[in-house]
Amino acid sequence: MTTTSPDSPQADAGPASALLIDFGGVLTAPISAAFGALGADAGLAPDEALRVLATHGGARAALSEHETGRLDDEGFEDAFAAALVEAGGIVEPRGLLAAPATHMDLDEPMIELVRQARAAGVPVALVSNSLGRDCYARVDLDELFDVTVISAQVGVRKPSREIYRIACERLGVDPTECVLVDDLEHNLVGAARLGIGGVLHRTADETVPRIREVLSLPAPTPTAR
Repeated sequence: MTTTSPDSPQADAGPASALLIDFGGVLTAPISAAFGALGADAGLAPDEALRVLATHGGARAALSEHETGRLDDEGFEDAFAAALVEAGGIVEPRGLLAAPATHMDLDEPMIELVRQARAAGVPVALVSNSLGRDCYARVDLDELFDVTVISAQVGVRKPSREIYRIACERLGVDPTECVLVDDLEHNLVGAARLGIGGVLHRTADETVPRIREVLSLPAPTPTAR
């Protein structure tokens, strides 16, 4: 899960045999759109909610505590709502975590890429900073991933290299065998400290062929007409 937009267009990744992949903004629609809708509902400029979450001291601290499992949904909602009100918004705390999820449709080409990678025998791990207890409710984690490493469950969040070490250890692979797909440059930088290659996600049209190349996936079977 991600909460700000990166500036760098692409990270480097060579051949790999295992896939680590983010959730929000990679397997879903961009998180900026979801938080834009939240801001608009609060009477703020579309980019204001995400800006508050990224820059307001109280909101940032609450996000860190929440993503590492030390602050529950309601505690985060209270802190975030207070920050939005301080910015001039009109908002009720309850439901703040559920609201963005309604705008984060699954990116089906990216979901299908994960399915194809796993079907080809590629070890696949979800590595995600969680945001709410129902964050992953719309996907079957067991179907898509060999391993799920969610920040609130392991007590450490991206871009800490420890969360990537946990993912590699659970997959039983060396970090240098992995490629990470994420929509934040600093998350890729954290992974690179362990020797994990990175692909910075923008759109499925760009990412899917790049990952197919990196993982040497067989060509997809054409759909019968």
